[in-house]
Amino acid sequence: MTTRYAALLRGINVGGHKKVPMAQLRTLLTELGHSDVTTYLQSGNAAFTSTSGAGEDTLAAELGAAIEQHFGFRVDCLVCGGPYLRAVADACPFPAAGLEPRQLHVTYFSEAVTPDRFARLDQAAFLPEEFRLGDRALYLYAPEGLGRSKLAEALARPAFTKDITATTRNWNTVVKLAELTRD
Repeated sequence: MTTRYAALLRGINVGGHKKVPMAQLRTLLTELGHSDVTTYLQSGNAAFTSTSGAGEDTLAAELGAAIEQHFGFRVDCLVCGGPYLRAVADACPFPAAGLEPRQLHVTYFSEAVTPDRFARLDQAAFLPEEFRLGDRALYLYAPEGLGRSKLAEALARPAFTKDITATTRNWNTVVKLAELTRD
């Protein structure tokens, strides 16, 4: 069975730390047996086709181990299938077409999260910023962009991300990953 996936690497190529050149990422994915590998931007987004039949968690663990062996540091990786990525984009609870891409972000999680994880957060204190939960995803509306978002800063605290892999992408990247993983 041939399946199209996206790999989302967390925290690479930021401020000169954890450098993973995209050409080398493409090579690693190819060496892991995947085909039709392409990368998007320098922030750790890759699309690939796999015939291995392995699940997303297994593919992510294999890629993480390959990166650690090749580069000498650990990187959290998520692997998501194309149908899931399209479903996340389609389920956006905010009016994406009417917003600037810098105002809308999706945080992808390695597993489902429930509202009780965020119950201690006073969302009203961050208005007009807000977030909504989806399927293994959190949609963040930040009118001034992610860099100025106090809500994004609060959501990144260990209390909310403990024991889970989370990585955030802006709306342009969310849409592009959905496109790159079409069969």
